[in-house]
Amino acid sequence: MPSEPTGSSVDFEKVDSEYFQQRELKKGAAGWVLLVGLGVAYVISGDYAGWNFGLAQGGWGGMFLATLLMATMYLCMCFSLAELSSMIPTAGGGYGFARSAFGPWGGFLTGTAILIEYAIAPAAIAVFIGAYCESLFGIGGWMIYLAFYIIFIGIHIFGVGEALKLMFVITAIAAIALGVFLVAMVPHFNVANLLDIPVTEAKGASSFLPFGYVGVWAAIPYAIWFFLAVEGVPLAAEETKNPKRDLPRGLIGAIVVLTSFALLILVIAPGGAGTLALVKSGNPLVESLALAYGGSTWMGSFVNLVGLAGLIASFFSIIYAYSRQIFALSRAGYLPRKLSQTNKSKAPVLALVIPGIIGFGLSLTGQGDLLILVAVFGATISYVLMMAAHITLRIRRPKMERPYRTPGGIFTSGLALILACIAVVAGFLVDPRVVIGAAIIYGVLIAYFAFYSRHHLVAGTPEEEFAAIQAAEAALH
Repeated sequence: MPSEPTGSSVDFEKVDSEYFQQRELKKGAAGWVLLVGLGVAYVISGDYAGWNFGLAQGGWGGMFLATLLMATMYLCMCFSLAELSSMIPTAGGGYGFARSAFGPWGGFLTGTAILIEYAIAPAAIAVFIGAYCESLFGIGGWMIYLAFYIIFIGIHIFGVGEALKLMFVITAIAAIALGVFLVAMVPHFNVANLLDIPVTEAKGASSFLPFGYVGVWAAIPYAIWFFLAVEGVPLAAEETKNPKRDLPRGLIGAIVVLTSFALLILVIAPGGAGTLALVKSGNPLVESLALAYGGSTWMGSFVNLVGLAGLIASFFSIIYAYSRQIFALSRAGYLPRKLSQTNKSKAPVLALVIPGIIGFGLSLTGQGDLLILVAVFGATISYVLMMAAHITLRIRRPKMERPYRTPGGIFTSGLALILACIAVVAGFLVDPRVVIGAAIIYGVLIAYFAFYSRHHLVAGTPEEEFAAIQAAEAALH
């Protein structure tokens, strides 16, 4: 193919129409209600397991303050992403936003950070699914992980419309179970239960912050788990009926629901069962009910069973998210192009299967808490870049069409950017070896782009077309 140089940084290759015909997604599969469901589905497993590891880092007070900070970050970020997604509605999501603001390098750095997040998060969730299955059926471990990967990747291969509707139903059931849990635990709430972790000698330590001020910072990665992946809603852009209208509604609706659940769960669960009892639990909601009611109850069994549905909803939907991120990066040549080929159902098969194999391998570690750290590392790097993209486009491209405008403008995205920078560092306080390992993986992906794929990018993809149009408009002004 002839190469189309665009300076010394990257090279584009022209492809024929058949290339894009082999890489089409199913149009009009989702409206805004399904997108709200998708955003909640991405995250709802975080209400069922994983967040409680933050109690071991900061105590209840540290985790509560960390959650307030991260809820603020995600709310500001979702308002900012709502604007970006209405401007640039492509399957690339964050990669497309950063590509428009910073060029191919910015797009790649953002897209691969998101990819690390979405490829690792299902592995962590698989570990929690195993814990729930163990308590429900007495069967856990690798067989459960493998079965879930095979079943839910298979459903996605069958077709996106069916998958999104099934995700919505599963998510609705999981949300009902959270409501049952909250109602059941309220009568047992006692403020003293929140503050039952012994006070350490750390600076600033108190019954509210038993691990001191640094505990707030160390709890941030697990506070993020309450919200992680909601930013994936824009990845459904090319399969949405009216993306300029529906994507902002989906993002904002999802974050409002998730923030409400996060704060209620964080107060009611430790308040009924005791904070200390939940710091290492693989299924904290079920254990909370057992402790509050003095043993197994029908409510505990119900929340356990339907809690499994919550974990499945996130597992199922994040598989969707990673496949769309890989699809967009591959279609544009940033990753091997074979990964973006779609089947008769318009599903990118290799983009679904290959990360699934990697994720299954990682789930065999059984270290759900450490896998969360890796996912959070990728996520927070992408948040910094996406918020920087929002600010950059507001300054450099003020006349771009913005069907939705972020309330507060640059102040809103700037606040999210500052909080994201704080969150990037937080993982090092928990286990620096894990975060350094994630950074090495990121470095390998960057090297692939630097030495190979930046010379083989594809001209004519939606993200590149948006960038070309913006460049032309900027030249006119």
